[in-house]
Amino acid sequence: MGGSLRDRLAELTGRELAALAAVGVLVVAGAGLWYARSLPRAVQVRESLPSAGPSQASPSPALLVVHVAGEVRRPGVYEFQTGDRVVDAIKAAHGPRKHANLDGLNLAAPLTDGEQVLVPSDVGAATGSGSGAPVPGSSGAAGALININTASESELEQLPGIGPVLAQRIVDYRTEHGPFPTVDSLDDVSGIGPATMDDLRELITV
Repeated sequence: MGGSLRDRLAELTGRELAALAAVGVLVVAGAGLWYARSLPRAVQVRESLPSAGPSQASPSPALLVVHVAGEVRRPGVYEFQTGDRVVDAIKAAHGPRKHANLDGLNLAAPLTDGEQVLVPSDVGAATGSGSGAPVPGSSGAAGALININTASESELEQLPGIGPVLAQRIVDYRTEHGPFPTVDSLDDVSGIGPATMDDLRELITV
């Protein structure tokens, strides 16, 4: 029988032998591929990372609009962020003025949108204006305010930052130029600048 198989193979042409060999190769390759796929494989587990898209972005702090008024150097409406406090509002308004009564405020209180931070003055308590008695040199209608057009040098010296030299200059200025038309016109006197005017503005009248 073995000779018969050899005889049959001998009768095949070269092309037929090549085709038979190719079929054999395919059969062997298919068997190998099936075996390789049947082997167990390790499973890789990947951790899912959070998306960095816009939906994961932290929200921006809320904007607070607050009116800062009273005894501050630059009263006005300022913008703040959630978490800011009353002390931050006073700093934004360039700080308290000389006669600010900060003890009347809770500086640690958080700001809220639309509120007013009103810094009180200690002038009323210091001058005794609550008694209703006018200060010398002031008009009856003005109460505790000193009238810079009628006050004497000694009365002008009661004002903060006004010594004998500046008091004399104020008297000489109004003698030469006439009465002061407004409180702010006192700034025209040599030696009285914006800082001094900030301290005087609520203590004087014309």
